[in-house]
Amino acid sequence: MPDETPGELRAWQEKLRTQFPIVTAHPDLAYLDSAATSQKPRAVLEAVGTYLTTSNANAGRGTYPWANRTTELVERTRRRIKEFLGDPRPEHSAVHFTSGTTEGLRTVARDWLVPYLEDGDEILVPFTDHRANLDPWLEAQRLLAERGTDVRVRALPVQEASGEYDHRALAAVTGPRTRFVAATHVHHVYGGDMNVHRLRAAVGPDVPICLDAAQSVGHLPVRVDDPALDVDFVVFSGHKAMALPGTGAVWARNTRGPALRPGGWQGTPNTVGIVSLLAALDWLQEADPARIDRHVTRLATRLTDRLGRLEAYDVRGCPASLTADSALPEAQRRHGIVTFRHRDIPADDLGFILYRHGFMVRADTLCQAGADEDGGSVRVSLHVHNTEEEIDRLLAVLDSLE
Repeated sequence: MPDETPGELRAWQEKLRTQFPIVTAHPDLAYLDSAATSQKPRAVLEAVGTYLTTSNANAGRGTYPWANRTTELVERTRRRIKEFLGDPRPEHSAVHFTSGTTEGLRTVARDWLVPYLEDGDEILVPFTDHRANLDPWLEAQRLLAERGTDVRVRALPVQEASGEYDHRALAAVTGPRTRFVAATHVHHVYGGDMNVHRLRAAVGPDVPICLDAAQSVGHLPVRVDDPALDVDFVVFSGHKAMALPGTGAVWARNTRGPALRPGGWQGTPNTVGIVSLLAALDWLQEADPARIDRHVTRLATRLTDRLGRLEAYDVRGCPASLTADSALPEAQRRHGIVTFRHRDIPADDLGFILYRHGFMVRADTLCQAGADEDGGSVRVSLHVHNTEEEIDRLLAVLDSLE
């Protein structure tokens, strides 16, 4: 609904906000840490309660009705993930459940990438994104080295000011031995879309790309049938997409390289978490991820526009996204994540100050690879339950600390 009025968007948002029991139970608090974990709508909580009180059983290990229903719920969630991601060839793809993005990326690294690479191959990975999207690839390099296979790990070039991948420098780090690329969809610190389509253009049509979608699935539309998102793996965490903690998934396209077949005995799946993920995806689909993204992008623009005028603060990320009248297209604005530093107050102290005023934010190094352990930042991350009033209250407190 691109032509919706501000009043229509506000009415839609207010209706959804009432569906978060923890939010409505604490009207004096503003939860601004959705990039760390999302709050859960009532539909997810009720789905979990119904499952646990009516048909809780193991999956794939019994023939009685409760076990059969659990097995079907697990398989239905696999199908739902493919639908949610716009999978154009679901008969060829696969979905593997994990505990979250970190385990999912490590699964791709150990069970798919290590057998795939050969001596002299090169891989291209991010060195300034979340550590979960760097450490597994370095581990894969070590495992291969132990077998006598020499693989070079090269860093994705980034633009220092914005943190985005530097597409102009990609040609210098790609070549005929580039066999794999790991990338991030939305940066967990800077909040920007990392323009994965430029990576595909640089490496060509045959190189597999693995996408860390922890900050995009559940926050904005993620469609693998979109030519701009021609990736081979989408890895995400359920707990950031309104499902329970300990739940995540790897979607594998299975058209470039071998099919993903996680090694080892899989054991009992997190059936409760999978049930919550199914309910969360249904809720998100009905709420409309595109509309959610428009709402949180407007809030983030409101925050960055005014925060950029306060001399005591340095806002991290693309400077061009700091004003509401920026020439950047809306898709390139901050997707609900705004990270900043006070020039005199340490990040952890600022985090405590904000909580005393009713704001829950993240305040540390944000698990960013290569980040200065002695430094830190304050991150505000938004979702559909957040409001303009919360942003204005936050700005009033930050202004008072100038």
